[in-house]
Amino acid sequence: MIDQTSKPTSAIDTANAQTDITPHGFTLTDPDLYRDRSFIGGQWVDGGDGATLDVRNPADGSTIATFQVLGPDGARAAVDAADAAFDAWADLLPQDRMAILRRWYDLVLANKEDLARIMVLEQGKPISEARGEIDYGASFIEFFAEEARRPDIMSVTSHLPSAEVEVWREPVGVAALVTPWNFPIAMITRKAAAALSVGCTVVIHPSKETPISALALAVLAERAGFPAGGFNVAIGEPASIVGTWTSDARVRALSFTGSTEIGRLLYEQSAPTIKRLSLELGGHAPFIIFADADLDKAVDEAIKAKFATSGQDCLGANRFYVERPVYDAFCGRFAERTKALTVGSGMDDPDIGPLMNEAAIAKQVEQVEDARIKGAKVLCGGQKHEAGPLFFEPTVLADVPADAKIMSEETFGPVAAITAFDSEDEVVQAANATEYGLIAYVHTMKPARIYRLSRKLQYGMIGVNRTKVTGAPIPFGGMKQSGLGREGSRHGIEAFSDVKYVCRDWS
Repeated sequence: MIDQTSKPTSAIDTANAQTDITPHGFTLTDPDLYRDRSFIGGQWVDGGDGATLDVRNPADGSTIATFQVLGPDGARAAVDAADAAFDAWADLLPQDRMAILRRWYDLVLANKEDLARIMVLEQGKPISEARGEIDYGASFIEFFAEEARRPDIMSVTSHLPSAEVEVWREPVGVAALVTPWNFPIAMITRKAAAALSVGCTVVIHPSKETPISALALAVLAERAGFPAGGFNVAIGEPASIVGTWTSDARVRALSFTGSTEIGRLLYEQSAPTIKRLSLELGGHAPFIIFADADLDKAVDEAIKAKFATSGQDCLGANRFYVERPVYDAFCGRFAERTKALTVGSGMDDPDIGPLMNEAAIAKQVEQVEDARIKGAKVLCGGQKHEAGPLFFEPTVLADVPADAKIMSEETFGPVAAITAFDSEDEVVQAANATEYGLIAYVHTMKPARIYRLSRKLQYGMIGVNRTKVTGAPIPFGGMKQSGLGREGSRHGIEAFSDVKYVCRDWS
């Protein structure tokens, strides 16, 4: 059972007309954006069994929210609400859905500073990166708002006499969205805006480490005019929430961003009900630098590719392959730039914030020590940082052997591993020697080589002489065990829609 109420949480119940209220460390212009209850069917709800979940600030370990979590009953209630709202939402004129999505976009941007502050306190990233994520996340709402009024209806030349043929695209139904902690706003908007634009209703399970950002989006979605049940957020343990959804035949689509290990599990759990799947899974990006590259630019881009989001990014460069003639020069310049990076609390806007949890710190320690034992040189960093228990020094390892763990395991932290190569064929083979295939980065000035590597590298996305490549108009996704399907672009609606063929006799 779940306890339902339409009231805000008690910490802010009477404070909505004020500014700079600070519930649990949040200083917000609009304190109503802070919620510590799930949002189902237009109601703010608690779980009924007394189980709780604490959300902590990774910078200092303080508790910033305590949730009474939902279990299977609450997860089913979310699907009940989304299923009940589906027909009316799908039947709206596309321009009406567009208008509501556009209002949501405007509200997200209008509340950017509050959303960024919430994100920093629960996720830890530097405040400037948080603001950037709000802009990035909002861009998907804008993009899919515009796509909503361009339904893909196609007239096909008939292959039959006296027949008229059309192909339509229709929403599949309820879509379950399961999102990670490293981009707690953008991963929701990228999925939800696509699903909602085509006419699906959504049930969302954000990471239990960063649920407050998701609930702030729910507040703004309600204000924008989404119907009760159109946009639902369920907070709880993943096994209870997502496991209930994968077994529910009313959930027609599942979109997940997270580890390959969990992606495999969801793939298996979704098989009995034959769900539409969109899986954006792990990455292990190679960053390849040839001797003819602009070395200063390569260093600049390498810093961005490695240390954005404190290294906690599926697009983050893990393995740096540098052609031998420029190997020493690159290692020296890259290490000097890394030493200059600042570390601290996200609200102070450093270059590197805290990692998400103790397991992330343990992984950095393990990979650095393993590489060192196997012969790698620690050019800088390599230790926990004095800023706190969840901080790690920005680290550069050189001469890293191929059998080091960091060369085969996703790092998800501020540790860079560098090794030399001698030929194009050698580096392509090394770069492709992984189950992952999300993104690869290449720095070279030779057009023919750019073309060859763009073809040979087994990755869904290739960044050539730059790091920033993503955005709302592009199809985001990987090959091999980095996932299925694409997010963003017009391809982003494919996971949430069916193609219907209609053949009409006109004789």
